[in-house]
Amino acid sequence: MSRYLLGRFGQTLLTLFVMSLLVFGGVYLVGNPVDLLLSTTATPAERLSVIQSFGLDKPVWEQYGLFLVNALHGDMGNSFIYNQPALHLIFQRMPATLELALVAFVLALVIGIPLGVYAGLRPDGWLSKSIMTVSILGFSLPTFWIGLMMIMFFSVKLGVLPASGRGATVDVFGVPVSLFTADGLAHLVLPAFNLALFKISLIIRLTRAGVLECLQQDFIRFARAKGLSESRIVLVHVLKNTLIPLITVIGLELGSLIAFAVVTETIYAWPGMGKLIIDSIAVLDRPVILAYLMITVVMFSLINLLVDVLYVLVDPRVRLGGES
Repeated sequence: MSRYLLGRFGQTLLTLFVMSLLVFGGVYLVGNPVDLLLSTTATPAERLSVIQSFGLDKPVWEQYGLFLVNALHGDMGNSFIYNQPALHLIFQRMPATLELALVAFVLALVIGIPLGVYAGLRPDGWLSKSIMTVSILGFSLPTFWIGLMMIMFFSVKLGVLPASGRGATVDVFGVPVSLFTADGLAHLVLPAFNLALFKISLIIRLTRAGVLECLQQDFIRFARAKGLSESRIVLVHVLKNTLIPLITVIGLELGSLIAFAVVTETIYAWPGMGKLIIDSIAVLDRPVILAYLMITVVMFSLINLLVDVLYVLVDPRVRLGGES
């Protein structure tokens, strides 16, 4: 296990290096942030002063080398716009994004797995066919369109849910959380469901396919021949074996919820990392863009490692690091 963990740590470092190289080069080639930060009336002296203060007068390889050295010391640079450490800005917004992603993840599991199991156990029923039809719509309809329609219906027409913002928060161990206040929970409903809708559809279809495949196995016929109750067969044998391939997909989807909540946060003005990265891309705030992507890579790597460990717990036949 220790050898496996060290290998994964090395893979993460290599991924971070390659990602930083690609992103730094890509952002450097897009344009000059000074053109966006300064007005057209700025004098050449003012322009030169800003370029030197940002270190943009150095060759690109020297800029990247300086970024890499500082990153190894935990310094991703200062934001061009806010003049604050990029990591500090991201960590300020991270609790909002994590809260939104985790609530959406729980919704996807609580709704998707039971509906998928039901659709797999009764594939020819009208309710199962309706569930699969709705899941197709969840796949097909764009996230931004669904978000706008929910705002129009629940906020504008009915006026029962707020359309934007995070609402009131309470500090839990110094971290602001909106889930434990009535106003914060009301603000969380629409963006969380909007973010979870695609994942709900995915989990429904994967669970249904797993249940249908599992029901055809010989051990299910043997369990029924032994006289086990249908509920025990479903909960102990069918569901457990269905979760084995599902865990990998669910783990990756949790990472994507955290990393790609950009559209939902923009629609609902949710003050998370996604909103920050969109604003930073608009003004080519390189330190914030790079810091965001580095943190995203680290989160994906940690989630993948956790998925591998959970896979071993669910299926003891799987071993990590060459264990026998």
